Amino acid sequence: MGRLIAYMRRMKRPILIHPDPRLKKVCAPVPDLSDDLRVLADDMLETMYAAPGIGLAAPQIGILQRLIVLDCVKEEDGEPRPLVMFNPQIISSSDETNVYEEGCLSIPDQYAEVTRPKVVEVEWMDRDGNARAETFDGLWATCVQHEIDHLNGKLFIDYLKPLKRQMITRKMQKLKRERARA
Repeated sequence: MGRLIAYMRRMKRPILIHPDPRLKKVCAPVPDLSDDLRVLADDMLETMYAAPGIGLAAPQIGILQRLIVLDCVKEEDGEPRPLVMFNPQIISSSDETNVYEEGCLSIPDQYAEVTRPKVVEVEWMDRDGNARAETFDGLWATCVQHEIDHLNGKLFIDYLKPLKRQMITRKMQKLKRERARA
């Protein structure tokens, strides 16, 4: 019971808003798993669900390490499927593409269509240090690619035409100014 209460009291992490230089940095690999990293992964899942979102990368909370979390189960009666990925990497991708309207917790209330490979195979280390690999399709493929992009300092708006990207960036700058005044 004490562990559950401690988990419920854990504060969710604040999410960085674009533009922030930490969102444009390439993240360092996680050399070894530690209890601190497992707690970070739990915090990230809690933050992602509370946002609400379907994916979150460590740089979005100011941690420049290669860690992402995701759960693309959106059905109300669907069983949650939280994934924690340390050092994820895409090892293959399909020639066939999908277009999804993407958003980002670091770019709130802004959406745009992005074209990405429809299917990707990803390797990563799970929270227990086990090597894992899985093929993802559809929304799961889009989400995992979006989150891995964060680890490489890339945002979904980097796929957009310059004018649209600049417009979204200006909106985020205004949002940050408004939040700073509040």
